[in-house]
Amino acid sequence: MDLGIKGKRALVCASSKGLGRGCAEALAEAGVDLVLNARGAEALEATAADIRSKYGVDVTTVAADVATEEGRAALLAAAGDVDILVNNAGGPPPGMWSDWDRDDFIAALDANMLAPIALMKALMPGMIDRGWGRVVNITSGSVKAPIPALGLSNSARAGLTGFVAGTSRQVAQHGVNINNLLPGIHATDRAASLDAGVSKAQGIDIAAATAQRKATIPARRYGTAAEFGAACAFLCSNQAGFIVGQNLVVDGGALNATI
Repeated sequence: MDLGIKGKRALVCASSKGLGRGCAEALAEAGVDLVLNARGAEALEATAADIRSKYGVDVTTVAADVATEEGRAALLAAAGDVDILVNNAGGPPPGMWSDWDRDDFIAALDANMLAPIALMKALMPGMIDRGWGRVVNITSGSVKAPIPALGLSNSARAGLTGFVAGTSRQVAQHGVNINNLLPGIHATDRAASLDAGVSKAQGIDIAAATAQRKATIPARRYGTAAEFGAACAFLCSNQAGFIVGQNLVVDGGALNATI
């Protein structure tokens, strides 16, 4: 399928590895020029070089923390006018409700709610002026089915989802579509870290911990970054022009819900 976005320009946050990189690669394969962002410069430059060599698109890199005003300013200055924004950030640490204080919640909100909103506010006016734009926010399956140990993430990502629900319906008339992608367990560093936590907590080896978690997924496997990226690229395509304010779960069927 021709996604119809060749020659567009996309900003993809947290894209040096994992799901962010999967999205960047899928967009590059569709002919989209990229602005890649991550906090670690070394991994970011390696990813950019690989994508340039594979797909022949223009790739700009900005090593910055988008949860800070300084980081966003540097990123926006380098990005210029973009047609596509993919918001992505690692989730806050797990814990119990009694573990967190105000500073913990502010940090979670800054990274997983307020930073994506700030980037949308900065970049969507240009999209509106040009009559075309796509925003995809990578959130979490916890938006639909909260995960008890991830209360900080549940809270911040639910706030972003609420913002998108209203805002997406205000800007759709201008050809700007905002949607959210809700990942389940994918074969990334995050999954490996969580598997290690299960291994330690239960006193079992990593392979057993991984098998145990895969058994909770109807597909009986972890997703891949490439699969996730393909879903992102479709939501950024011309063919997704009538999809507005939706939350697409990409989890192999793990969320047990009718709607």
